[in-house]
Amino acid sequence: MKTKTYKIKGMHCASCAMIISKRVKKIPDVTDVSVNFASDSAQVTSSSPIQFSVLNEAVKELGYEFFDDEKEMKMEDSGMEHDHSHMMEESKREKLKELALLKNKISFMLPLAILVFFIMMWDIVQKYVAFLPQFPIPMRILNVILFIVTTPVIFYFGRQFIQGVWRFIKYRVANMDTLIGIGTLAAYLYSSMLVLFPEVQEYLKLPEYVYFDVTIVVIGFVLFGKYLEMRSKIHTGEAIEKLLGFQAKSATVIREAKEMEVPIDQVIIGDVFVVRPGEKIPVDGEIIDGVSALDESMITGESIPVDKKHGDVVIGGTINKQGFLKCIAKKVGKDTMLSQIIKMVRDAEASKAPIQALADKISGIFVPTVLILASLSLVAWLTIGGYYLGFSNSISYALLSFVGILVIACPCALGLATPTAIIVGVGKGAEHGILVKNAESLELFSKVDTIVFDKTGTITEGRPTITEVISISGLSEHEIIECAASLEQRSQHPLAQAIISYAKEKKYSIADPEHFESVDGVGVKGMLNKNNIAVRKPSINELDNKIITALQEQGKTVIIVEKNAVAIGIIALSDTIKQKTKEIISVLHTRNIKTILLTGDNRRAANYIAHQAGIDTIISEVMPNEKAQKIKELQKKGLIVAMVGDGVNDAPALTQADVGIAMATGTDVAIEASGITLLGGDITKLAKAHSLAKRTMRTIHQNLFWAFFYNVVGIPLAGGALFPLFGIFLNPIFAGIAMAGSSVSVVGNSLRLKMMKI
Repeated sequence: MKTKTYKIKGMHCASCAMIISKRVKKIPDVTDVSVNFASDSAQVTSSSPIQFSVLNEAVKELGYEFFDDEKEMKMEDSGMEHDHSHMMEESKREKLKELALLKNKISFMLPLAILVFFIMMWDIVQKYVAFLPQFPIPMRILNVILFIVTTPVIFYFGRQFIQGVWRFIKYRVANMDTLIGIGTLAAYLYSSMLVLFPEVQEYLKLPEYVYFDVTIVVIGFVLFGKYLEMRSKIHTGEAIEKLLGFQAKSATVIREAKEMEVPIDQVIIGDVFVVRPGEKIPVDGEIIDGVSALDESMITGESIPVDKKHGDVVIGGTINKQGFLKCIAKKVGKDTMLSQIIKMVRDAEASKAPIQALADKISGIFVPTVLILASLSLVAWLTIGGYYLGFSNSISYALLSFVGILVIACPCALGLATPTAIIVGVGKGAEHGILVKNAESLELFSKVDTIVFDKTGTITEGRPTITEVISISGLSEHEIIECAASLEQRSQHPLAQAIISYAKEKKYSIADPEHFESVDGVGVKGMLNKNNIAVRKPSINELDNKIITALQEQGKTVIIVEKNAVAIGIIALSDTIKQKTKEIISVLHTRNIKTILLTGDNRRAANYIAHQAGIDTIISEVMPNEKAQKIKELQKKGLIVAMVGDGVNDAPALTQADVGIAMATGTDVAIEASGITLLGGDITKLAKAHSLAKRTMRTIHQNLFWAFFYNVVGIPLAGGALFPLFGIFLNPIFAGIAMAGSSVSVVGNSLRLKMMKI
């Protein structure tokens, strides 16, 4: 199966997304479609690649179009750089073009709508305020003027709404444009009949009121609302734009012993490139010469520069703050960390959270239901209303209720409620080094009540370090370490590297041994300055030593340093817990989240680490292939489980968990098993990710409440539910204002997530 994200233009509401989804699902080989109105995108899963022409053939007659970016396709097929920026620029260009067109329309329509609204209010108020004179232009003349003005308004400025009516008639598909089109067209045709054929009005004894003002003001305010909504939607997707801004445009490479500047997409693996102070690292690579401090905040979210030296990894998009660096390219194009991050964010923005399923179901039947309700209201006013008020009076209310219901019942707010919050939330996470794979992971993480931690590389640093050096024979620490490090420099064992690193850090001298021998399962031995030196594990007799026993009770590895067959010192090594681990565990406990340590280490080592970190429960001595089963057992107890691991040995457990959280410490962030990735292996991001998930879901719930509230309250009001009791009737003009406000308020509420602190 292949899943690909496409950009779409022509969507105006949530119903559009449902229409596109139904059409694309009918294409052979397509197995699943997820269309996102907020991001104007679609994720299409198919058993074989689907051509743009096939997608467009399915939807183009309905007014929609998939972006056909041949340049991107060629680059992808050839293995060159995946041109995210080109696609983003194309998408933004389309949005800005549509926004500019809308702006031109409302620059005429909004002042006209306000003027007509003022005239309408004058006519209403002067009936109740004695000192306010009648409008100076006679009503018959004003109606003719409004007819002349309204005609181009509805057929030019409101053309998309008329097209919605036409598609409804021809293809039996309806969206928001259809509702607005039917409502305003009904008001226009009725009013035009009264102006052009006054004898009909006299014959049927119809009231002289016309509703050109309704048509003008509704179209004006709906277009203004769409303009504000579109402008806000552009801001919701700024995260990817910011990430693209980190990408270097060119690189200085050394070819044929000369420095030359080349475009970023011409850098190949193995190229040697140089980076001067203040310049961006062009691609992922490794330092072969030079030292510097790099600003990696765009990846990790941390503002403190990171020291780099020979052999260290550098990441494309980070900034060289100080020294001159010479590096070799290791990953280019779509394989770089930045490209992978951009892809993950794009895919997450286009995905749907489970909570959106209800909104999608409602959106799928929303427009037909509203058309039925509006028609029933029209019939009810003409029949029941006609019985009590007379036909000539009831027809006005019938028309107003019909138009009002169609105008106020906009599915946009419902369709925007979830995806706008997801887009902003995912973008906010990316800024802090928290990568969310899909919306479902974000929703599930907000509900998690149990977090299971792997030990090595997650709770701990993932590498042994010396914690104690104990002298037995009176020799100093540096003498003991110099003996051990001199021998261990010939060894490849992880513990040997820890001893050598400690010696270098302390600036102890390391000599070359005159003889070296590795003894499997025991340690190493050799000759140093004509002394026989051994670095070994304790013998059976030594295990009764109180010092050794105490160290092992703490889960530490004990090494004996021996000189001329006499033990001179004890070195204790341990995989230490990460800074602030205890603080983060404590934060999780305050949120009523249970914590569990799941490790293959022995019980003593697990107990010691869990005690240091403050973790509740320990499950130790578990093989990697058994970890997933342990997660399953917890889930059977009704717990919602998140698993935090390094994304390699823990892959089965990460997949089994409700939410898999990977600690990414290298440059590869494409960890398929995890739903959330914490860059830099920083455990402090775990609490931030949970806060982000909770706040995002809270925003979604708020959005859905207001989206439902607008329609549940608005439709009965527009239908005239309050008229029998209070004589109150909602004019379609106010329905149009309320409809525009609903979408803008939902998007605005989502944008508040940008300002939150996590």
